[in-house]
Amino acid sequence: MKLFDVYPLQPVTLVKGEGSHLFDEKGEKYLDLYGGHAVISIGHSNPKYAAAIANQVATLGFYSNSVLNPLQQQLATKLGELSGYEDYNLFLVNSGAEAIENAVKLASFHNGRKKVVSVTKGFHGRTSLAAAITEVSKMTAPVNENHEVAFVELNDLEAMEEVLCAQDVSAVIIEGIQGIAGIYEPTAAYLEGTEKLCKKYGTLLILDEIQSGFGRTGKFFAHQYSRVKPDLITIAKGMANGFPAGGVLISPEIKPSYGLLGTTFGGAHLMCRATLAVLEILEEDNLIENVARLGEHIMNRLADLPEVEVRGKGLMIGIEFPYPIKPLRQALLNDYHIFTGVANNPNVLRILPPLCLTQEEADYFVDSLLKICLKEA
Repeated sequence: MKLFDVYPLQPVTLVKGEGSHLFDEKGEKYLDLYGGHAVISIGHSNPKYAAAIANQVATLGFYSNSVLNPLQQQLATKLGELSGYEDYNLFLVNSGAEAIENAVKLASFHNGRKKVVSVTKGFHGRTSLAAAITEVSKMTAPVNENHEVAFVELNDLEAMEEVLCAQDVSAVIIEGIQGIAGIYEPTAAYLEGTEKLCKKYGTLLILDEIQSGFGRTGKFFAHQYSRVKPDLITIAKGMANGFPAGGVLISPEIKPSYGLLGTTFGGAHLMCRATLAVLEILEEDNLIENVARLGEHIMNRLADLPEVEVRGKGLMIGIEFPYPIKPLRQALLNDYHIFTGVANNPNVLRILPPLCLTQEEADYFVDSLLKICLKEA
């Protein structure tokens, strides 16, 4: 049997990780400024995290949601404290796409409507409804096209009201910061205006914080740079530092009932322990404060690059060049051993490092990037 060939691969075999670094089978050391799609939050092989997982799997790794699991409530309590959403409820799943599917489903249960409004260029996942509300045609199969979805431009409140005023929209979904699109931010005024429109027309507001949550932007959630309090918040990627995990934070206005939602693996003992370890390390090591400080430092240094636009917050940064970045990205990897990310915009370099990145490591990246750009100039 062969692997289904759907991923373009870098010719690097990684065998070890430590902090913000990776090592290949030859012992070469790389700086990780991509974190495996923003998944690595507290760093590779964090000792406290590794010990927590090892101890849990040696005790009880999994049992179904048909029995009491105190770790789930511990996780919900800690997540509420750190995020500022103590009054919300938590439903645990396995991935970002599953979090999206359940959030949109809950909205539809709540108001009995079918239509969803999504923002152009957004990305929400590859499962049926998640793909339908993602405006990327090559990943949307014909079977995904049966959902009622409308797309509006980011930061266009007039366009949003034109769709919502028909009062047939179940939910509006917006990324805290658009990630794979190329790091585009909704303005605070847009988020706050959309929230008011949703309340006016009986629509629920979903904030997709799958990539931008868990401290990546210098606040626990990216939308917390505004005064918005969404009805539903989806989480995944950085929440368990590489262990499959996802969830939905749910407003107390949305009531649960037995059988409404369900999952086999979501909320299992091992997943909860991994996520709890991440939350504890975020707090104990002041990683969110580190993110805010380093993000500002990196973006200030990158401001000196001519003809380059730098976007984002914290350690969720997009650097747009006036030309495709494929050769530049390859030079960073081959000549300086730095992993970076791409976007749907071929001119955008995406930076999503572990949140434990140091200033020395950040400066090594900026210095390397400047050397490449000056050489090309």
